[in-house]
Amino acid sequence: MLYNDGFSGVYQARTGEARDGCAIFWKDELFSLVHEDNIEFKRFGLRDNVAQFCVLKMNGNQKQIDDTENLKARSILVGNVHVLFNPSRGDIKLGQIRLFLDKAHTLSQTWGNIPVILGGDLNSMPQSAIYQFIASSELNIQNHERKRISGQICPLDYPRFGSQCSRWSKEELKLATGSEESTYLRHNLKLNSAYYGVPASRLTRDCHGEPLATSFHSKFMGTVDYIWHTDDLVPVKVLETLPIEILKKTRGLPSKMWGSDHLALVCELAFVDDDLR
Repeated sequence: MLYNDGFSGVYQARTGEARDGCAIFWKDELFSLVHEDNIEFKRFGLRDNVAQFCVLKMNGNQKQIDDTENLKARSILVGNVHVLFNPSRGDIKLGQIRLFLDKAHTLSQTWGNIPVILGGDLNSMPQSAIYQFIASSELNIQNHERKRISGQICPLDYPRFGSQCSRWSKEELKLATGSEESTYLRHNLKLNSAYYGVPASRLTRDCHGEPLATSFHSKFMGTVDYIWHTDDLVPVKVLETLPIEILKKTRGLPSKMWGSDHLALVCELAFVDDDLR
C-alpha cells in the first residue's frame, strides 16, 4: 500500500517470539536513504525490544554527499523505538532509552552533526522522571523509585517522585546506567518535544503542553508516545489528538474505526536558519 503511494521503508523485527517491531517510511520523491542502523536490546540484556535509525538525504540537492556543510543542511537522522511496557521495570526502560539516545547522538555526529528526529512509544508519561531525563539530558536515578520512574501509575495524573525511594540493586543499576556503581545518567542531545512546542487547546493538552492521551484501552489512558527533535529543527504544526470525552466514547481502542490502541502523532518540522540561532 505505501509502496504504491510512492514510499520506501525499512523494518526491524523484535527479537524473540513476538512478531511486531519498528518501521520507518519516507517519500521517495523527497528523501533518499543514505544509511540505516538498529539496536537489538537483547544483546545488552534489555529484553526483546528494538530501535532503528535512518539517515535521510533530501532530494534535489546537486552537491556531493561528502560535502559536510551541505549534508548538515539537507540530511536528517530519524530514529524509532518501542520501549518495554512493564511499568515495574524502570531499570530496563532507562537502559533502552539510554542506548537509543547515545546511538542517535553518535550517528548524528558521524554524519556531520545533522538534525535528529526521534519518535515512538516510550511507555513513559509526561513529567515522569524518564520524560525529564530526555528533556533535560540528565537524571540521578537514586532519587526515584524503579517501579514509578515511568509514571504509568495513574492515568492523567502525574505523581510526585522521590518521597520514599527504595535502593537500586547493582544489577538494576547496570541495566539502567551501564554501571553497577553509577546512579547518574546523562545524554548529549538537546531534545525538544514537538507537541510541547506547538500550543493548543486544553481539550487535547495537559498543563505541560503534551497530549492528554495517546493511548486508550481497558487498563490505561494516558500519553506514552512522543516526537522529539533537536534544536536545529522547529515544529511548524502538529496533528491534534482526540479530546478525552470523545476518546471515552470509543470505549477503548482499538475499535472498528481505529485499528490501534494508540493515536497517531504527526508533526511538520522545518530547518532552523543558522543566522537566526
